[in-house]
Amino acid sequence: MIQYINPQKDTWNSLLQRPQMDREQLEQQVSEILATVKREGDEALSYYSRIFDPSPVSNFKVTPAEIASQAAQVPLNLQEAIDQAAININKFHESQRVSPERTETAEGVSCWRKSIPIERVGLYVPGGSVPLFSSFLMLVIPARLAGCEKVVVCTPPNSQGNVEPTIAYIAQKFGIKSLFKVGGAQAIAAMTYGTNSLPKVDKILGPGNQYVTAAKQLLQREGLAIDMPAGPSEVLVIADEGANASFIAADLLSQAEHGPDSQVILCTPSTALATAVTDEISKQIADLPRKPIAEKSLENSKVFVLRDLETCFELSNYYAPEHLILATQNSEKDAGKVKNAGSVFLGQYSCETAGDYASGTNHTLPTNGCARGYSGVSLDSFVKKVSFQKLSKQGLENLGNTLLTLARAEGLEAHARAVSIRLNDNA
Repeated sequence: MIQYINPQKDTWNSLLQRPQMDREQLEQQVSEILATVKREGDEALSYYSRIFDPSPVSNFKVTPAEIASQAAQVPLNLQEAIDQAAININKFHESQRVSPERTETAEGVSCWRKSIPIERVGLYVPGGSVPLFSSFLMLVIPARLAGCEKVVVCTPPNSQGNVEPTIAYIAQKFGIKSLFKVGGAQAIAAMTYGTNSLPKVDKILGPGNQYVTAAKQLLQREGLAIDMPAGPSEVLVIADEGANASFIAADLLSQAEHGPDSQVILCTPSTALATAVTDEISKQIADLPRKPIAEKSLENSKVFVLRDLETCFELSNYYAPEHLILATQNSEKDAGKVKNAGSVFLGQYSCETAGDYASGTNHTLPTNGCARGYSGVSLDSFVKKVSFQKLSKQGLENLGNTLLTLARAEGLEAHARAVSIRLNDNA
């Protein structure tokens, strides 16, 4: 990890660049995939499966028999761990329900807002080097709680051409019937346009690599609703001189092992801690099974030794990390300084792994600085907030003069007449 000591603020933008492919080339490649799937449907999916999948498939829909067979392979202890994580995730998202409340904005004028489930949602569960079945839990639980009628799930096939056992177990647990062995940008295209095999959806949610993220963003221009730009993973740790260097090193490596395009950052006012953390990383990475991936990620990663904690928070808010760990003595108080972050972990025992799996919060979070304006996935991600209003005749009379004045000030006489025709009706 490259270390910077009190860099000038006007250099932060260049120093905090995320690793990414050439944007123009990426969009060109993804656009070609999208256009081909739109034009050729399942034939395009078969073509891309032969190119990208470790074991190509032609029958994309996972049958009930395959779901049952694959789910049965999940060891009992892993089933129990998934079940416990599901309970916690369900509790947290269930707590997000809000009952609609009517507000009388004027006498005889009532307004309220109601959450209505999105009818058809597509969930993307990443595969790649490891199947992220935890992402399936983070998506399917709020989708079920929200009451979405149709839940379509796409995930890449494994090296045997099957759906991963853990993903099959979760599909079985939550009664998912529309499960497909399709990954990458082609999966996003298929759920957007629909094919003979895959149904079209109204919104797509779920993390993915840069191809998946680019596909979601490009298709958003065509009217597709998405959760957020959720690309390669990242974490930023703010630590004071009393922090545990071995804990911090473990947290940084836990994100670095996600993929070579992940990024991890440490911000601290303590030179001694920065040195201790980098030494710990060297020790801990030695026997890491995904060492080559973590090493590649660390090439993109940085250590900032800054003058004080206030500057650390300023840099963090500028970067807007997906995950933010506050390894400080007064972490709850310091949490008030956070303006931009996807999910925040307070204190020395709140490892980011807890949020990834089973504390209950959602791990589908905005990356690449999008936490400045986006939130992570929640129950709200699966509903539309529809506003309602009801005016009595007295209510319209009370509001009438205001409506007429405003409509005519904008030169919209038909708007005004929609009011006056009612006010003049003696029925």
